[in-house]
Amino acid sequence: MPDFNDLTLLPFCVGLTLLGLIGSWFAWRRRGLAAGTRGVAWSLLPVSLYLTGLLELVWDVVRSSVSWVTHLIFSPTVWAGVALFGVSVVLYVVSGVARGRSGNQKAQKKPASPAGELTATGPAPASATTAKAAKPSKGKAKQPESSEFDEIEDILKRHGIN
Repeated sequence: MPDFNDLTLLPFCVGLTLLGLIGSWFAWRRRGLAAGTRGVAWSLLPVSLYLTGLLELVWDVVRSSVSWVTHLIFSPTVWAGVALFGVSVVLYVVSGVARGRSGNQKAQKKPASPAGELTATGPAPASATTAKAAKPSKGKAKQPESSEFDEIEDILKRHGIN
């Protein structure tokens, strides 16, 4: 891979900037001020990167990336590292699922709601009645629920519904 050379990159960056400025002028004439201004902004980037020294950094990053990719393809140790990375991602996801399930078990240990009351999982079963509902109140004794059903059956019979 070629090395970074100041003498060849300065003319290259200036040439790119000039081509970009010419293209920006044409863009301004055809599509308006916004397109021309955007073209000038992109055109000034090569020279600004060269003058700030960031072009050498970008060059090193590209060269290192290409070197890494070529070593990735032919190196079994790199593939072992990729496999370990995949295993760590899978274990992280599994731990999140396990954490979520342990939170559900805590939610199931909450006291049951009275029978007939709607909960997130549906109506509570009849066996979930509280002790308060099982004991008669101190005042008048409640009539058994069967009398309510008897009244409903009588009303239905009077209207001819069986």
